Amino acid sequence: MDANRIARWLGKPPESFTKKDLLRFIAGNNIEVLNFRYVGGDGRLKTLGFVVSDLRHADRLLSTGERVDGSSLFSSIDAASSDLYVVPRYKTAYVNPFAEVPTVDMLCSYYNNMGERLSGSPENVIRNAQDELKRATGMALEAMGELEYYVLSGSEPHYPVTAQKGYHESMPFSKWERLRVDAMRAIAQAGGKIKYAHAEVGHIRADGAEMSQHEIEFLPVPAEDAADQLAVAKWVLQMTGHKYGVAVSFAPKISAGHAGSGLHIHTRLVKNGRNMMIDGKGISDAARRVIAGYLALAPSLTAFGNTVPTSYLRLVPHQEAPTNICWGDRNRSVLVRVPLGWRGAGNMAADANPQDPSVRGAGADSQTVEFRCADGSAQAHFLIAGLAVAARHGLEMPDALDVAKRLYVDVNIFKAEHRGVREKLPHLPVSCRESAEKLESDRDIYEKSGVFSPVVIDSTVARLKNYNDRDLSQRLFGKEEEIKKLVSEYLYC
Repeated sequence: MDANRIARWLGKPPESFTKKDLLRFIAGNNIEVLNFRYVGGDGRLKTLGFVVSDLRHADRLLSTGERVDGSSLFSSIDAASSDLYVVPRYKTAYVNPFAEVPTVDMLCSYYNNMGERLSGSPENVIRNAQDELKRATGMALEAMGELEYYVLSGSEPHYPVTAQKGYHESMPFSKWERLRVDAMRAIAQAGGKIKYAHAEVGHIRADGAEMSQHEIEFLPVPAEDAADQLAVAKWVLQMTGHKYGVAVSFAPKISAGHAGSGLHIHTRLVKNGRNMMIDGKGISDAARRVIAGYLALAPSLTAFGNTVPTSYLRLVPHQEAPTNICWGDRNRSVLVRVPLGWRGAGNMAADANPQDPSVRGAGADSQTVEFRCADGSAQAHFLIAGLAVAARHGLEMPDALDVAKRLYVDVNIFKAEHRGVREKLPHLPVSCRESAEKLESDRDIYEKSGVFSPVVIDSTVARLKNYNDRDLSQRLFGKEEEIKKLVSEYLYC
């Protein structure tokens, strides 16, 4: 049963929604408000609301969209010619779970004055990346995010949790589980495909406040939908926190010495419904080539995935985050991890349930590859589009298999005895400034075939350089109050 109320009422999946379907739902459910939602240049969901006066009005909105001021949404658009159209995508429609009156929300695409897709808008960049990957390789990218966040609240004296020991803790030791469950329900109603959720490692008590970390992980969906559901999920979580009277933060760093919040992205290539990351022997050569592409572009991918100065206070050893460019199996000290994928595991469900001879375990089509350095400051559409570009780049690299072989590690590189291994590996950027420089160096790869527009690259580089944070870590070393001030500045990145 679909959690989306519109899908349940219509008896059809969201992918099949038509204008006629939505008008029927609006009329049959006394919908009073329509909200157009779209991602701005800052990565946040924006809202344009309409009171539905009659079905003719609703029909016009669904057919033509509306005008918006592009210069107020994107810094790269000049006020002298700033009008854009926002046009709803019917398959994204959902009943707003927070509205006080019956309300339907829909995500929109941007179009310019000629009715052409706006080349630099987030949803169109990721569509370009997916289309070009399909054209060049015959394969499509599926993705899913692990969305980590902190709930910031007053201190609770009972059932304390040890710092850095909150992983998969249960109530009453896990704080704000009810908030997490409410948010999961709302995300599902808005079309998000959730895999699971749990308490995460981070748990901080300081200055009379308590900060508990949680994670919601999604299921693999087409790359475009994966980015959309992350944008909606972040909005839902912060709205749910607002309802409970607490703050929800996706900031990469909350407190020095404690785990920050990452945004790990799992990916897989599919062709004709088949997972191309595996073959009869295990991880396929295609997967190794994709991994090589991720490793090759990892420094510049931080420009989309690690976008504020505090991002680089998270990317340090022993803080649940990678620092070096390498990959491995089931290895959480690496940048790109190949997690367990049920390959060769046998029928564990039958072993656990001998009373049920019909049970069958999951197949190896669950195998993904995990990119681990991004954080909650990421612009999800650009980040996942960048991963699609990197996947295509890896598949086209003549030496991709050699790169993958050279950068494979099977040890915890943060342990003292493996320091020699770590020191031979290339390093991720250590500041927004360095990230911007890496993006400038790789821009031809991202702009190839018109996937990323030059305007997007230029504006990203300019914003990152504007932080002037090249030596930030050294400048802040040991200066706790200055670190707190910086964390506060980017708490709602």
